[in-house]
Amino acid sequence: MGLFSKAPAPASYLGVDIGFGGVKLVELKNEKGRARLMTYAYANLPAEALDKSLINDVPGTASLIKKMIAKSKATAKKTVSALPISSVFSSILNVPTGNEKELKAAVELQAKKLIPMPLEEVALDTKIIDKIDKSKAEGGKPSTRVLVTAAPKTLVSKYVEIFKQAGLELISLETEAFAEIRALIGKDRSTIMVIDVGALRTNIIVVESGIPFITRSIATGGNAITQTIARTLGIPLEQAESMKRDIKSMQTFAPTGDLSPILSVLVKPILDEIRYSFNLYQGQESGGPPKRIEKIILTGGSALLPRLPEFLTQQMNVNTYLGNPWARVVYPPDLRAVLEELGPRFAVTIGCAMRDIE
Repeated sequence: MGLFSKAPAPASYLGVDIGFGGVKLVELKNEKGRARLMTYAYANLPAEALDKSLINDVPGTASLIKKMIAKSKATAKKTVSALPISSVFSSILNVPTGNEKELKAAVELQAKKLIPMPLEEVALDTKIIDKIDKSKAEGGKPSTRVLVTAAPKTLVSKYVEIFKQAGLELISLETEAFAEIRALIGKDRSTIMVIDVGALRTNIIVVESGIPFITRSIATGGNAITQTIARTLGIPLEQAESMKRDIKSMQTFAPTGDLSPILSVLVKPILDEIRYSFNLYQGQESGGPPKRIEKIILTGGSALLPRLPEFLTQQMNVNTYLGNPWARVVYPPDLRAVLEELGPRFAVTIGCAMRDIE
């Protein structure tokens, strides 16, 4: 699902993620429907520059991408990128079942009431989820559930211009949610919560049968965790940043070895949002068995916080795993250790590059 797309043709694709903390790119080659890693690159912003938007600096970001391509020796020109969840409106609409024209009119009518911008100012994308027959529908009338995604056209145009100036062809622009579903979930039809702990924001997606039914974004992430560690121990931000990925250093907080108390402090805003999203999803009426989230997948740079999967498993009573976006990608065995460490940061990037491969 993308806000625009063109017919696929090449054997290799670039996935590019322009995030709040920097830029990541990966080139994947299509080998008979299997993705093979060709090259990758990343550029992280320093902590003091995280509040500067890369999207608003079109020439600067385009120049950075060109340098990353040159350094990584990437050759693909066809590119897929993703819009941040915090900038995109997404909702599931229930509309009367009809022909294509009637369905479009019904969706636009409801979308106009929900989207906080005039429809002519947004790029609107729709995906039919399923149809509900008369026997199960309220009022005995058949209806259709539609996933609606909308992004400001001004934002979309900035992405288009960045890749144009970088000398790349942007063949699709989708949402982070669909890129992460592709990279981390694949064909798994379980109900899964994906938690992406980025530098400045944490995104929470509840995915049911491959569809993002709930997408939420809160303004706290790995940088806030780093600042809390630095403030608590009176150490520089750089030291705190490396410390939060080292189990031995983290145990400075917990001589007994139990990191639960400090994790409760470090991730409290995120944990509160996780609980809210759980209740929001599991409290929905479905006319069938009670809704239940079956597993949690962690991704994002701060997903590597020591013992975080075990902590969330304990807190939410749902098995929590560190996501592996490389699971469906072929790569040289000697890169395994490096790629596993980079994996949580590359989920969106890999998902974008895989769009027309699987």
